[in-house]
This record gives sequence, C-alpha cells and structure tokens, in this order.
Amino acid sequence: MAHTHDHSDPNHSHTHDHDHGAGKGHGHAHGHGGHGHSHGPGGHSHAPKDFGVAFLVGILLNSLFIGGEILYGLKANSLSLLADAGHNASDVLGLFVAWGATILAKRQPSGRYTYGLRSASIVAALANAVFLLVAVGGVAWEAIQRFENPEPSAGVTVMIVAGVGILVNGFTAFLFMSGSKGDLNVRGAFLHLAADAAVSAGVVVSGAIMLATGWLWLDPVVSLVIAAIIMLGTWGLLKDSMNLSLHAVPTGVDTQKVREFLQGKEGVDTVHDLHIWGLSTTETAMSAHIVMPGGHPGDAFLRHLAHELEEDFAINHATVQIELGDTGVPCALEPDTHV
Repeated sequence: MAHTHDHSDPNHSHTHDHDHGAGKGHGHAHGHGGHGHSHGPGGHSHAPKDFGVAFLVGILLNSLFIGGEILYGLKANSLSLLADAGHNASDVLGLFVAWGATILAKRQPSGRYTYGLRSASIVAALANAVFLLVAVGGVAWEAIQRFENPEPSAGVTVMIVAGVGILVNGFTAFLFMSGSKGDLNVRGAFLHLAADAAVSAGVVVSGAIMLATGWLWLDPVVSLVIAAIIMLGTWGLLKDSMNLSLHAVPTGVDTQKVREFLQGKEGVDTVHDLHIWGLSTTETAMSAHIVMPGGHPGDAFLRHLAHELEEDFAINHATVQIELGDTGVPCALEPDTHV
C-alpha cells in the first residue's frame, strides 16, 4: 500500500516535468527518498536485519578458539589444527570487514556519495571471497609439504579441539543463517563459519582414524579436503560479489521480464535505456526511459509502478523517465544499446 509523504518527509516522492527543445514535456520521474531514488511502498521493510550482535559474538568466540587451536596445534604437532587456525583468523578478519560494511551501508547519502555507502557491503563480500582464496592457497601448500615429511600428531588432542570448533562455528553460523539467503555480505560470513564447522567435523573423524591406524598421511589429506571445501564454498560468493561490483543484474532478477512488464503497462509505447543493478548486497535499483505518446501519466501511476516493481521483482529503488516520443526531439540514449 502506498504511503503519501509531504515535503517535510525525507522520503517523499514527486515528479519533475521539464521542457525540452521544441517545448514538449518529458517527465523525469524519480524519488527523492533518503537514498536518492523512489522507494516502492514498503521499501524500508526490506532494510537489512541488524546482525551487529551476531558479528560481535562471532568475532569474540572465534578469536578465543583460534588461540586454543594454535596452542594445542603446536602442542600436538597437528597441521590440521594449525591450518584451521589460520583459516579461522581469516574468518575473524572477514567478520570485521563484513560488520564494518553493514555499518557503512547505513551512512546517509552525501554530495559525493549520492547513494550513501551501500555498496560497501558488495566490497566486503568480494574481500571475504579473496581472503578465503588466500587461505586455501596457504592450507594446500602446507599440506603438500607435509606429504613429503609426515610427522606424528596427537589424535586425541586434535579431536577434542576440533570438537570445540564444531560447537563454536556451528553456533555462530546459526546466528547468520536467517540472513544468508537475502544478503550476500551476511552469506559470506555464514559460509565461512558453516564450512569451518563441517571441516572441524572432518578433523574429528580423521583423528579417530589416525588413532586406530597410525596413518600419518591422513593429516595432510584432511588439510587438502579443508582447502577443497573452502574453494567450493567460496566460488559462488566470489562470482556473485564480482558480478555485483561490476553492476551486473542481481541474481534472481530477469531483465527481459522487467522490460516486458514495463512495456505491458497501459499507454506505454516502448522502453529503452533500461538498467538494473545492485545498490548493495540487499537492495536493487533500476532506471528506465518509458515512451508514452499519450502524455505524462501522473504521480499515481509512478507510485503504483514502483510498488509493482518492488513486489514482483524486488526492485526497491526505481527511477523512471517519461518521454512523449516526439520525433523532433529524440532521446539521446535511444536506440537502446545498453542491455
């Protein structure tokens, strides 16, 4: 349901009509909301959930656990524990980056950053993917070296510490579970922690087998498995965050369907210069030029259009320019060669 705002409300929406060249009016419809674009009704209900407590708990628990892994990893001469401690250290750094991004994303727009700092969450997700890839390389390199010089490892100690890791990482991953599907930044934190919990479970199993068999080669094998799991979990994060950083259409939004939706509205002749991109890891923006020979449809049309775009396509920042299609004053961005 649309909410009407007066001009004292920072989230009001209105329409500008400008005269061009031959005097034909080309309506430029856009919102002047708190973030510089029109918000579909209910747009603020899609604001990212605050995971500040989850980030704080995750950082503290993992920092304590890292200290324990380093201590007992050296004591037990376990590459698996030391490798996992290094990976957990990158997780803590990643949690700091992700948390910082959620704080920056709340910054209000300014003259220089007209969208605010929402895209900080995209940068954080990409940074987290890179952190994980670096960790993968370090773990794999150490594992290969250990194959050449296998050393005994205290299996019981490894199993106990890894068991604690299952609890720590499993619990902190649970704290981020609710936001892992709708926010790529939170998904990065969740994947780190969930993968660590699974890896710790693998370390417990390998420790038990080593106790029973004395297979020293199993320790580096587990380390390589750790690297493979991290790589698999990171690939999707890396791809999605890279795409968003390049202003690709967010996953789940079909550009052709959006175009067909706009062209199907009553009074619309053609649509061009359609762009869809991620403002952040949770918000999607769109801009388009809509040719309506019958004249500007009015603010009610634009408000309803914003509502439908948000409800049907999760586009909550829509900027629409209405044009009359006067051949004497062609649009500078037509024909459409941008999508």
